[in-house]
Amino acid sequence: MAMAIKTEAASDMGAEDAAPAWQALSAAAAADRLKVESGAGLSPQEAAHRLTRHGPNAIREKPPRPLWRMFADQFSDFMILILLAAAVVSGLVGDLKDTLAIVVIVLLNAVIGFVQELRAQRAIASLRKMAATGAMVLRAGERVPIAAAELVPGDVVLLEAGNVVPADLRLIEAAQLKLDESVLTGEASTIEKHCEPLSDLADVALGERFNMAFKGTTASYGRGSGIVVATGMETELGKIAALLDNRDELRTPLQKRLAEFGRRLGLAVLAICVIIFVVGLLRGETAGLMFLTAVSLAVAAIPEALPAVVTISLALGARKMVLQHALIRRLPAVETLGSVTYICSDKTGTLTQNKMRVQQIEAAGTLLHDWSDAPAQQPWSSLFTALALSNDANADRHGKISGDPTEVALYQAARDAGHDKAALEFSAARVFELPFDSERKCMTTFHQQVDGLVAFTKGAPENLIPLCSSTCTAQGDAALQADAILAGAQRMAAAGLRVLALARRDWPALPQTADAAIIESELTFLGLVGMMDPPRDEAKSAVHLCKTAGITPVMITGDHAATAHAIACQLGIATVDDNVMTGPQLAALSDAAFRQQVGALRVYARVDPAQKIRIVEALQAQGEFVAMTGDGVNDAPALKRADIGIAMGKGGTDVAREAASLVLLDDNFATIVHAVREGRRIFDNIRKFIRYAMTGNSAEIWVIFLAPFLGLPIPLLPIHILWINLMTDGLPGLALAAEPAEKGIMQRPPRVPGESVFAHGMWQHIVWVGLAMAGVSLSAQAWAILTGSAHWQTMVFTVLTLSQMGHVLAIRAERESLFRQGVRSNLPLLGAVALTFVLQMATIYVPFLNPIFNTDQLTGSELGFCLLLSTTVFFIVEVEKLLVRRSWLYAKKQPESSV
Repeated sequence: MAMAIKTEAASDMGAEDAAPAWQALSAAAAADRLKVESGAGLSPQEAAHRLTRHGPNAIREKPPRPLWRMFADQFSDFMILILLAAAVVSGLVGDLKDTLAIVVIVLLNAVIGFVQELRAQRAIASLRKMAATGAMVLRAGERVPIAAAELVPGDVVLLEAGNVVPADLRLIEAAQLKLDESVLTGEASTIEKHCEPLSDLADVALGERFNMAFKGTTASYGRGSGIVVATGMETELGKIAALLDNRDELRTPLQKRLAEFGRRLGLAVLAICVIIFVVGLLRGETAGLMFLTAVSLAVAAIPEALPAVVTISLALGARKMVLQHALIRRLPAVETLGSVTYICSDKTGTLTQNKMRVQQIEAAGTLLHDWSDAPAQQPWSSLFTALALSNDANADRHGKISGDPTEVALYQAARDAGHDKAALEFSAARVFELPFDSERKCMTTFHQQVDGLVAFTKGAPENLIPLCSSTCTAQGDAALQADAILAGAQRMAAAGLRVLALARRDWPALPQTADAAIIESELTFLGLVGMMDPPRDEAKSAVHLCKTAGITPVMITGDHAATAHAIACQLGIATVDDNVMTGPQLAALSDAAFRQQVGALRVYARVDPAQKIRIVEALQAQGEFVAMTGDGVNDAPALKRADIGIAMGKGGTDVAREAASLVLLDDNFATIVHAVREGRRIFDNIRKFIRYAMTGNSAEIWVIFLAPFLGLPIPLLPIHILWINLMTDGLPGLALAAEPAEKGIMQRPPRVPGESVFAHGMWQHIVWVGLAMAGVSLSAQAWAILTGSAHWQTMVFTVLTLSQMGHVLAIRAERESLFRQGVRSNLPLLGAVALTFVLQMATIYVPFLNPIFNTDQLTGSELGFCLLLSTTVFFIVEVEKLLVRRSWLYAKKQPESSV
């Protein structure tokens, strides 16, 4: 084929040239800018030159960090370093079991963190898999199949139904071409494409660039061709990959709180050790004994079981959530759910069913919401016949309908009304059609009748109604009231519905012309059909539960503002008076101006992936913890940037799932509510363990510290301190991970994002209950010495151990009494307490253990006295909870203004 091939030799496109708004250029102007003849394509030599210049059409991957570095970084946390130091010290004092336990815990955490480091790399790999592997292009006028990676700007790509678009294209031909762009826009409807420039709209939303085709989307209908305008990382898909690649992982609230806890605890432990050592020396104790005592207290003061409790709590929570259809991909995310204050949710497929459905049908002045028992007379009969026959969707032998989502919705509505397409086609076969195009916005099909032909036309109301001359009614055709019909269409559109109008015309025979202006004239109007991707049935109640739990739901979608607002109002996310912010409006705001408004906004429409991240970051800047849900590629960067990303497991893309921390296996928004509840329960249990462990540890410190000031000898030996630490922080502490959720857990607001893990009176509890434990323990010592008992050290050892068992039973709830909870509601904890009691008795009454633990066998009266003193802590904590309950109930009864 002898055709001129343009080159870049005369006027090379400079790297400094800004990329134009391709949708605003005509096809000819785009070809001219890219220096290509659209009918011939590039020459092989020119294509090779451009490939060298622009690089391969591939998603670039960031070089992975070395595996050794990824693993080593897991040990950089301050709390982990403190634990490793404790392991060394435990080994020095001969407690090899404690050393081994700490090392195992630290290694377990390191392995979990190491596995999580691979997530971002898998997300980018998933993007690469989405790209087309091959493409059909024009090279020197010939159709040539090439690898998609070899595409360059200026290549002319040919598309057919089923093809994955291999690069970003400016379309130059579109024959009934429809593209599924849901991976980028998140919207269910396929997009009708054309080749005309979009005026001067340089900043039009991605979903409205009707003359463009984007890398990773799919041609679902028709055929076309386009000029490559962007490849690799310059494509819209590549820009999303860049957003994913450039975002660092955020630490979860629990990780932040525990890191701060570890730093403070480490400093406090060092100070306590120095004080105990110095005070002991001043009292005349040997340096060796005081060194071992100080070191033992240091080991006891650090709750080395905390990482294990956290890990076990998260693992058990993750396992429980799988049973509730929520798969945790990043273990700390389980707890993060309990801190969430905002849920930014994608609309399509998350809050809605991702399936178009007919919501309203209006004909002859009657509006129907249910047509399963629709009238059999005109115009209803003709209207449903039109919906069935003027339709390109089809059903298989099992009744499953396939095709364009809009066509499927119309097909289903007709079938629900008793008008099955397959049955109707036996007597009304299609003989001719005028396909839909973006200029006419109409489609007409001709069908055989006994006495001629009938033509059904469907299209946009504003285009079709002016073509009608009458209205079909039960009494026959009447004068058309176009204004009233258009007003009805506008009401449907205002409710967020996509509206189609239908009409008919009878013909004695096929017209001699295919001129649409003649065929689509003098029509008889049949009715209006309003469609929408409807909300999920359970989404409304889930939104209500979110609000009850103090969580603000926000809808972020690429759909039209009216549709987004209508869905948000139906679900209770927004009210009719709430404003909708669109992507262009957001783009016009500075970050500072947007942050002032973000707290009042509930619905965003026509936003792009970068703007979703901007919304999340604006909320985070206000101190909020943000969950982001989504299912498309367009959601992935925001899923990664949010405090917790929640992806759809059934209808979502691999890219979204790889970027997320949580995957909803049932694509059910309501599952998030169950996950939030589980997250709150887990954090509550972690706080209970910290409350329990630190109170016991503080009691051990108070006992050693206060005894000299009371004129008492050192009450405990290092072996006693280490044994108490092992027993009390061990099984009972771990059993707290199984504690069920407290009543009203979803009726309280989320935790304040910046609050300390010691908030809500915890540190006060640790101090005063620790003092109480020390008080009863030292009372036992004083009583024994006064009565001349030589077993005073064993009595202190026993009282301090058993007091912590009473404490762990009492703190299972912050307000509710144990007698109301019931001891059987956490059987693992009950068993752990019983086992600890048995082991403690063994150290006293098993003869060969006495020399190991430096204990003596107590008399019956001594043991009874120890048991009586030990219960004191349980009852004083129960009294504390009683006072908290009364204070809480009093506050609830007060008028809101006085609280």
